[in-house]
Parts: sequence; structure tokens; C-alpha cells
Amino acid sequence: MSTSPSSTPGEPLPHPLVVRTVALDGLGDGRAGEPDPADLLDLLPQDAPLAWVRRGDGLVAWGEALRVDVHGPDRFADAERAWQQVLAHAVVRDEVGLPGTGPVAFGSFAFDDASADGGTVVVPRVVVGRRAGRAWLTTLTPAARLGAAPTLADVVTGRSAPAAPGAVEYRDGAVAADDWLDVVARGVAAIRAGEVDKVVLARDVEARTEHPLDVRWALARLAGRYRSCWTFSVDGMIGATPELLVRSERGLVTSRVLAGTIRRTGDDAADMARAAILAHSSKDLEEHEYAVTSVADALAPFCSSSNVPDVPFVLSLPNVLHLASDVTGVLRGAEGTHPSSLALAAALHPTAAVCGTPTQAARALIARVEGMDRARYAGPVGWFGADGDGEWGIALRSARVDPDDPHRLRLFAGCGVVAASDPAAELAESRAKLEPMRFALGGD
Repeated sequence: MSTSPSSTPGEPLPHPLVVRTVALDGLGDGRAGEPDPADLLDLLPQDAPLAWVRRGDGLVAWGEALRVDVHGPDRFADAERAWQQVLAHAVVRDEVGLPGTGPVAFGSFAFDDASADGGTVVVPRVVVGRRAGRAWLTTLTPAARLGAAPTLADVVTGRSAPAAPGAVEYRDGAVAADDWLDVVARGVAAIRAGEVDKVVLARDVEARTEHPLDVRWALARLAGRYRSCWTFSVDGMIGATPELLVRSERGLVTSRVLAGTIRRTGDDAADMARAAILAHSSKDLEEHEYAVTSVADALAPFCSSSNVPDVPFVLSLPNVLHLASDVTGVLRGAEGTHPSSLALAAALHPTAAVCGTPTQAARALIARVEGMDRARYAGPVGWFGADGDGEWGIALRSARVDPDDPHRLRLFAGCGVVAASDPAAELAESRAKLEPMRFALGGD
């Protein structure tokens, strides 16, 4: 981990940052001696890589110009204030002017207000971005260390190929698989007793790798297989999430809501039939409706208009099929007065897709029956820029690398539970949702 200055909200920086964004010409032309930003993940160093990539586009970053750790129910607002403090003293030269250029910070936040894990915002030293065939390089340098503007070749030096983790051993996490059946049964009983309408229950699995994990290995495998997901790495939290909590871009907001799942068989004809079953399943449609309603209601105060689909579509991933809906809206007010993407993420979190409904009752039920600290599982993860725009996903299909032991990871999965849920079916679904991270570590 880079030794970088840390800060608390409102605390002045030791030196203002000079932020420079330049275009990278000749994208993908393979000129001799020049790094190729066509594959962003290939540019990452082994140490503490930051990433937010989908279908080859996105952002990768490394180094720490500043790190801010936050805790408690005000963690999002505290992170926002710290970021504004950085921007207030930054000198910015942006020659590209696309979403993701100029000053950028990455963040990862705990699911629960009371979690000791809190949240972290990392302001990197180097960012490389790619979007629709254009690429750029951003450097964030303390003014006291300012020198000539670097090239991509200057900042991508000494890269080694990612190393495989070797053999991987798995064991039960906080709750054994058989005991998790009882966790789900208690959730179903609470729903039938009228405590909640829906609850999302999670389980974890511990993995131990033969060799210290090279996060780049896992990221490359996830990005290659789960291209429609957002592959991320922030402060030891890694994964490929199919669920976009919120994207804010020039006054437009989008949230991809997932709820309702069925496992794929690997046979195309059979999977088409299963997709039809999922699309007409009253249990899954009920679960999905709760999730969509929670997102639409949370966004409504911020939007002058919105579009909430009446019927979900079926999102096909290599391991599962999901019911999905893209909720969109137009933010109120003039540009420059909109809430930031982080503020929107805070308002949305936790949705019914990762917690349940009603929210507070579902959170209390989770704390009572789940038997583990989710830490940053199912919390917001993503990036935001100087104008507040950014993308925040939900840390699903994810793992947390132990900061004290690079051989050890916690893998997470969660399932939405309603009155019609069957504990054995939910356990099978959780195993299917663990498959992406098991694949990322080298499994088939």
C-alpha cells in the first residue's frame, strides 16, 4: 500500500494538487515501446490497483495522493466534504473534457451505518481512462512535487504479468452452509409474521490461496467473462457487479435494478425456457417490484422527470439470469446545482435489492438473523469527479482481500427472500452467485 497523506473532513491538505489530463493519441495502434491503453487492466501495477471497467471502457488508477477514512451514518457526507476540500485547492488543466477526466476519486463504503469498516475515499496519483474509442491520462501531483507532465510510458514502468494464485482452499465463513438454511427460514418466518415484506440475506465463504493474491489476475478473469458487469477494485474490495446503484452524467441519472434470479444450466435451449419461467414467476416478480419501487421512490425528490419500466427484462450472465430494470431520470435544476453522484448513492443506499423493505425493519432483521458483519459487501463502490458526476455500483459478487494476509479473502453472496422463498433454493442461488469470484481465483 502506498504511503499517502490521510485526511479528515475539513482538514486542509499539506499541498494543493495539480491535476492534468491529456489525451492519449494512437489508441490501440500498438506502436513499439508505447503502452496500449486499449486494455486498461494491463496498465495496473500489482500494488493497490484501483479499477472501474466495463466492456473495455472505464477507469484504472494507482498511487494515493490522499486517502480519507470515514465512519458512521455520516460517512457519505464526510467523504463528500473531504473531496470538496481537495477540489477547493486543486489546480486543474483538463484537455479532454469527458466524464472521468480531471480530478477523480474512488470510494468504497460499508453496508451498515454501525459497521466498523466505515468507508474509504482514495484520490489516486495516476488515472488512465477509456471511453468510446478515446483515452486519456490524468496525473494528480502535490504542487510541491510538480515537474514536467508525464507520458503514459513514464507512469507505466516495470509492470510484471499477473501471477496465478495457485491452489485455493475454501471453507465456511461466519455461518456454515447448512446453518444458513435456518437463517433463511427465520427470514421467511419474519415475513409471514408481517415484520417485513422482503429481506436480503447474505453469507460469506473464506478462501485461502496458495500464493499471495495478485488482484490483477482476478480482475482480468472477471472482466473477460463478465463483460456486462462493472469490474471493480477499491481498497481491497474486488468483484464484478451487475447492479449499477446510480450513474450521474450531465444531469441524467440511471440505476440498474436487479432482483429475481434463476441459475443457468449451460444449455441454451434450457436457459431460454428458464428465462421464460423467471419472467413469469410471481415470487421473483414480487421481489423485483419491491426493489424497483425503492429506487424510484428514492430518486423522485431529485428528479424533474423519470422513467420506471412497467416490465423487467431478463439479464443473462454466464452463471445466472436476473430480472432487471433500468430506472432513469432528469435531475432538477440547472447544471452545477445537481446533487453529486455520491449524494445520490447515499440517498439510494440501501435499496430493497440489497436490504429489503421496509428498509429499517429489514436492516434490523438482518442484524438479528444473518450472523455476520457484511463490512463493505452490498455497500456502494465506484468513482466520482470534480463536477460530481460518477458511477456507483453495489459490491455484489465480490470479495474482500484481508489487508493483513494477502492469501486470505472473504467471498460474499446474497439472496432476496420473500414469503414464498424456499431455504434450499436460496442456498443453491447463493452458491451460483459465488461462482464469479471462485472463477476469478482460477476455478472453472
